[in-house]
Amino acid sequence: MTGAFVSHHGWDAWREYFESKGYTTHAPAWPHKEGQPDVLRSKHPIQDTDLANLRYIEVVDHYANFIKKLPEQPIVVGHSLGGLTVQLLLQRNLVAAAVAIHSVPPQGVFSFELSFYKSLWSPLGLFSSTKKTYLMSFKDWQYSFTNGMSYDDQKRAYDANTIPESRLALRDPLSSVGKVDFKKSHNPLLFISGSTDHIMPAPLNYRNFKRYKDKGSITRYKEFEGHNHFVLGLPSWREEADYILDFIESN
Repeated sequence: MTGAFVSHHGWDAWREYFESKGYTTHAPAWPHKEGQPDVLRSKHPIQDTDLANLRYIEVVDHYANFIKKLPEQPIVVGHSLGGLTVQLLLQRNLVAAAVAIHSVPPQGVFSFELSFYKSLWSPLGLFSSTKKTYLMSFKDWQYSFTNGMSYDDQKRAYDANTIPESRLALRDPLSSVGKVDFKKSHNPLLFISGSTDHIMPAPLNYRNFKRYKDKGSITRYKEFEGHNHFVLGLPSWREEADYILDFIESN
């Protein structure tokens, strides 16, 4: 499940990988975010659009309704805000297992890392209007998603992935919409983090993992050295994919 700021097409290579292993895959876009990134960017900003007014609970319900139409409970994989989405779907007992990659934390899990606040100050725009969509600047993309990469690779990744976003959907997880009952039993859950992620730092992911308290439930954590927030598109993405496959097939 896709996170904020980026297109669902970032999962294309991942879908090919898991389909080659015998799995049926789906990667539906958020509501109002279908289409190619360059086309969606060309529409930004437009005031009072459906996307600008999108709330995060609509995103979660969108995926929940999609899942309910499937023939069996799926294994869900989500990145960033999609990582929080899979945790919430797990809470609803809708999925067989969940993988949260560089996840946004649920309500009440706090970050003490400066890079987290530096990365999110502009997107959250607490003093900015929510009537217009937000598009991450290339400068912010370089810091928050693709730090450590060459300029050319950063630019290619930006052009291929970034799309406008709803500030309301970004802010909502700070409220009770993003609440998780950490004491509740749940199906297998894997957290993956990257040591160089600025926007969702590895220690924050680890704190999220440690909040889960049910000893009868499977909860696992894995940090990958040298991987930033653009983990889905890094040349090393198969390292995470292989680890996830092993987790799925061993649980």
